[in-house]
Amino acid sequence: MPTSVVTGAAGFIGSHLAETLLQRGEQVIGIDQFNDYYDPSLKRKNVAALQQHPNFRLIEGDIQAQDWSSILESVDVIYHQAAQAGVRASWGKGFHDYTERNISATQILLEATKDAPKLRRFVHASTSSIYGDAETLPTTETMCPKPVSPYGITKLAAEQLGLLYQKNFGVPFVSLRYFTVYGPRQRPDMAFHKFFRAAMLDEAIAIYGDGQQTRDFTFVADAVAANLAAAEAPAGEAVGEIFNIGGGSRVVLAEVIDTMERIVGKPIQRQHIGQAMGDARHTAADVSKARSRLGYNPTVPLAEGLTQEWAWIQSLYS
Repeated sequence: MPTSVVTGAAGFIGSHLAETLLQRGEQVIGIDQFNDYYDPSLKRKNVAALQQHPNFRLIEGDIQAQDWSSILESVDVIYHQAAQAGVRASWGKGFHDYTERNISATQILLEATKDAPKLRRFVHASTSSIYGDAETLPTTETMCPKPVSPYGITKLAAEQLGLLYQKNFGVPFVSLRYFTVYGPRQRPDMAFHKFFRAAMLDEAIAIYGDGQQTRDFTFVADAVAANLAAAEAPAGEAVGEIFNIGGGSRVVLAEVIDTMERIVGKPIQRQHIGQAMGDARHTAADVSKARSRLGYNPTVPLAEGLTQEWAWIQSLYS
């Protein structure tokens, strides 16, 4: 029976990934710090069902404080989802958390994998934030990274560390640059979660800027499928490579809110506020490399994915 490690297993993407791996008959070691970047009780809900599964083991604690040599003794794949997320909170005093959790923790994990006897893949969760205001849309992996937030800087550093460990020590590293993942269990600081909750409470939603910014939105099940594909693809296709993981379409934010109004069945009040520091104006993923090398094919259209997230939001706050 294959054994996988999922860091950030109680988080948004990590919990979905761990759930899917268990459904596939794998053993999963989940690691999560349950820090207070957002309400830890939401993470406890994410992981509650997993803890009932006989093939799931939860380690609660800091990545940097683990005995990795014993944990990795029989591990086939590491899915490194844990990170300090969020663009806007990465400025100022909070930056220390980003360097520790995105750079230092990743280095500790990479160092441990040099001697992992069974490890065949290290799948790293990166982000489209490393592109910043990309000069070309859709953006390919060969574009020069130009992050516009401290968060993007730390994720780019982690990605580069992984490539160094692959080149120098043979760590089977592959990095996935996610483009705005959404769906059930989405973090409460993320836009769709905030918008749907505001709609439930008949509150106005805050829109940064003019609402004409565009994003490539990726449903969480497609992000999970990308991780599995990156773990299973032949080494020659994936190891040492970086892949864009997007949802297949670029959408204007104001149009997304129109779609949300149709889903919730009522108008959503909008309040425009100033432009946020560190936010890219437009993002769009060229996923042709992931399609050709990993067989990645996003399947969930935005309206369907938003409908699923709305159902989850209602159950969470009802």
